[in-house]
Amino acid sequence: METQTFPAQALQFIQQYTSAAALKKGLELFRHKSVFLSGSPHLDGAMVFDFYVREVPGKNRMVQTSVYVEDDGQLDSDCTCPDIPCAHEAAAILYLVNRGNLHIGKSADRHSRRPSWRRAFDEVLPPIPEEEGGRENICLFFHTQRDQLGIRPGERGKTGWIKGKAKWDSLYNLECSTRTRKLLEQLHQFSYQQTARHHYGYGWGGYQMEWLPLGELPTLQLGEILMELKYNGVAMLTWEGRRPVELSPDLLRSRITVRQEKNGDLVLEPELCQDDTPILPREHHTQLLLGAPPTVLAEIQYHNEKTQEIRLQRFVEPLSREFLMLHHQDEELRVGSAEVEDFEEEYLPRLQRLMSLESPDDSYHAPQPRPAVLQIDATPLIQKPEGLQELRLQWSWDRGSWGKVDPEHESSVSRAVEATGATIANQVLEKHRAVPFLANVLPQLMELEHVRVNLTEETPKFRLAEETPQVTVGISAGETDWFDLQVQVAVGGEKVEFSELFAALSQGQELFVLPSGTYFDLNIPELEQLRRIIEEAKTLNDTTVDALKVSRYQVDLWQELVETGIVDAQEHEWWSRVQSLVQNPGRIETAAEIEVPAAVHAELRDYQKTGYRWLETLRRNNLGGVLADDMGLGKTLQVIAMIAAATEEDPHGAPFLVVAPTSVVGNWVREVQKFTPDLHALMIEGTEKKRGISLAEMLSSAADIRVVVTSYNLFRLEFEAYAEQNWSAVIFDEAQMIKNHNSKAYKSARMLEAPFKLAVTGTPMENNLMELWSLVSLTSPGLLGGKTHFTEFYRAPIEKEKDTGKLELLQRRMRPFLLRRTKELVAADLPEKTENVLEVELYPKHRRIYDRRLQRERQKVLGLVDDLDNNRFEVFRSLTLLRQLALDSELAAEESTPSAKLDVLTELLSSAATEGHRVLVLSQFTRFLKKAREAANEADIESLYLDGKTRGRQKLIDDFREGDSSVFFISLKAGGFGLNLTEADYVVLLDPWWNPATESQAVDRAHRIGQTRQVMVYRLVAKDTIESKVMELKKTKAALFDLVLEGGGSVEADGLGIDEIRALME
Repeated sequence: METQTFPAQALQFIQQYTSAAALKKGLELFRHKSVFLSGSPHLDGAMVFDFYVREVPGKNRMVQTSVYVEDDGQLDSDCTCPDIPCAHEAAAILYLVNRGNLHIGKSADRHSRRPSWRRAFDEVLPPIPEEEGGRENICLFFHTQRDQLGIRPGERGKTGWIKGKAKWDSLYNLECSTRTRKLLEQLHQFSYQQTARHHYGYGWGGYQMEWLPLGELPTLQLGEILMELKYNGVAMLTWEGRRPVELSPDLLRSRITVRQEKNGDLVLEPELCQDDTPILPREHHTQLLLGAPPTVLAEIQYHNEKTQEIRLQRFVEPLSREFLMLHHQDEELRVGSAEVEDFEEEYLPRLQRLMSLESPDDSYHAPQPRPAVLQIDATPLIQKPEGLQELRLQWSWDRGSWGKVDPEHESSVSRAVEATGATIANQVLEKHRAVPFLANVLPQLMELEHVRVNLTEETPKFRLAEETPQVTVGISAGETDWFDLQVQVAVGGEKVEFSELFAALSQGQELFVLPSGTYFDLNIPELEQLRRIIEEAKTLNDTTVDALKVSRYQVDLWQELVETGIVDAQEHEWWSRVQSLVQNPGRIETAAEIEVPAAVHAELRDYQKTGYRWLETLRRNNLGGVLADDMGLGKTLQVIAMIAAATEEDPHGAPFLVVAPTSVVGNWVREVQKFTPDLHALMIEGTEKKRGISLAEMLSSAADIRVVVTSYNLFRLEFEAYAEQNWSAVIFDEAQMIKNHNSKAYKSARMLEAPFKLAVTGTPMENNLMELWSLVSLTSPGLLGGKTHFTEFYRAPIEKEKDTGKLELLQRRMRPFLLRRTKELVAADLPEKTENVLEVELYPKHRRIYDRRLQRERQKVLGLVDDLDNNRFEVFRSLTLLRQLALDSELAAEESTPSAKLDVLTELLSSAATEGHRVLVLSQFTRFLKKAREAANEADIESLYLDGKTRGRQKLIDDFREGDSSVFFISLKAGGFGLNLTEADYVVLLDPWWNPATESQAVDRAHRIGQTRQVMVYRLVAKDTIESKVMELKKTKAALFDLVLEGGGSVEADGLGIDEIRALME
């Protein structure tokens, strides 16, 4: 690094010249060797030092800096960077001080910067005119040789102007102003361009570096440069005789004069003129054009070989190449009278675009150009046998050879064209736009003035049908669950080929063209319903539909077809039976005659009878459905009544298959035996290997079997065996078990063939709408379309966009095939259920452990949640750990500490037992559930315990019902379904779960039909823990469930996603 020190006076001066900050940065630049002198110093009214300086030390980007040292000691500088004052200028001055080119000592005060305003004006203004002795000390000599005019610089001698040492290649030695030198350098630079263009010298023999020829100097600024030099005080003299060169301020112009003679001929003559006065060659005068293109006219008068006079005059604008070619012609430009019309049509407009045409004697008047014509070229694309496919339109203005634009005229024509409905733009119209264009718009365009329409011979003609299409629709039986639509359409007596109409509707086309050229709009009420059916059909199973079919489940669309009055077969038996499903599925008046079979040994409540009739209507019409009554309303009894009715109708029909969770298989058999003792129910236990007998053998051994009950696990493992049998119907009990459409159990249920499928569940949807789709796709295939269609059409708009319109449509579509009644609605005699939330404060030590672990898990989860798909396991592992930690520190492998929740529970159980209440205690976590039972035992409270691993489940249930144990500890999974424990009137939930439907299922083990006492529900929630957040999340989950299945409200719920997880960790 440079360590040079500088005199204090120099540093003080540079600081005053720039600033303290600029000096500091300048020293840094200098010491990092970031200053480079560019070439040798030169004179330009002052000694000039040019530099390249690094913009920042160590970087390669450079700025250009110059320092000017005047003879009188004044200092000036400039830089290409935007900073004022500038560190680069300070660095450059330091460089000059260090090299000894600039001495700043005690007399430093004589060095000063010229004021900025002076420097700014000196750059742009010419010098002040002075007396002769004070003007520029240089001149320009003008010399002619070989019909060329050249110039060279000269200087003032003792007795006059001489060549001296002034040369083009040493302009920096001239004593002149900076501006004058720059102007001369421009002329010199132009001469280099001329040399490069012609690849030879100036053409002045041995003088080629002495004289600069002006004839072909490639610049449009020659006249302006010469005028400015003259204004700057540069003398302009002829080389011979040293006479002043006149530079006239008057401007010249070029024109073509036209004179029409009496015989009709036109005579055209190119000429130069000043105003309207021609500039004609004079005797003893020579005219030379200067510049390329010419911008100056030189008129030279010779007196003798040694003396001449030169006069320069500028042109208003450079002479065009075309004018020069005409100007140099020797022959007269005469147009015969017989050819004047051709001249005016083909040549006159083009001449007028290039140069001025005038008739000084007013003998000729040029014709006005004809108005431009807007031209449309319409080219149809026709394919056989389909006909017109598209129409290509190309628009262009035909302005003739004149080529001039008349904005007012063309704007008027454009407005008239657009008023017809046309758009002036090159485009390709597809068939649905091309046909109306040809029928309606094109005839109007052909009538417009200044519009020309060019058509090919094969362009077809069309007309809009005046009559409304007459549409009738009939139906015929098709495949299972589907009907074929028989559609007949006619327009004005002309029949429409329906296969083509169907293709047009299915492709979403907007019009249909008949062979005669008549076309009609497809967007009419009579066809709109057909279009909707086709659109639905195309997405039912995410496959392409090649025939017009409608699902028997699309009863809402059938209703709309009937209302349009175009259905020809309204008396169709199927429609007559199922139309009530559309009107009110919960109150089927047309099915009132369907009585409960006498074989059912139970008194059904009114809502159960309605449910039974709904089931029977679906079964008789082979329409599947979802029975989604609230837990505890007797769904099993309604289904058994339906089975009894089917058996009464066909005693020897195929059996009914009931698929249920393992824990309730036995209960199903008992319920069948209890309510319909005449029906033979078979329970499948274990796989064929364990049984030692196949399913087919079991069924053949007892021909009177009407109900076969199996578990989901066995159904999945031995699906082929079940698929080989004939079934009257398949009932999926607790159908939420197969809500995952990717599971093997769901796929097996979907593939099993049966004329009637029923899903029975109190919670058809727990987390998201896809679970509902899974069940409906099993029982009513086609009702909600395929997965892709359902997600795009229903799920995303409802869950993400809160689309209430789509929510209402989904409810309307499902209404005939999903029946749900709540206890509040239909079981008014059911005792009240009181819900209580007990917030439990963690003990201090437990709180410290929880808060410490919360911080660690929060940081972990928030770092993973943005990529939830790949980190879902880790995220939910952390959430589960925090839920366990809120219960008991030992569950999360932390230091043991007393659990406040166990103490609160023990107190609650002791009080309930003393008062004679019986309690169900539920928990997600079996380890904590066991601890809770141990605490109850220590308090001498008799209890029973059941979780998913417990054997002898039914015996435990019977013991609770009939025994003296006051408390039954049950895991949430084991108690979620299949239990009827109305003996209990207290329910305690030890830990909240974010899925309210799962909790409700467990609570309703006690609060169901048969309960005679008020049910008290206690939820124990650890205060200010993740459990508090779970309680908030449950509200939105419950809202979505209620909205979709029970209606009302607005959409505000979604699945457990990123935002919900973040909320849990706050």
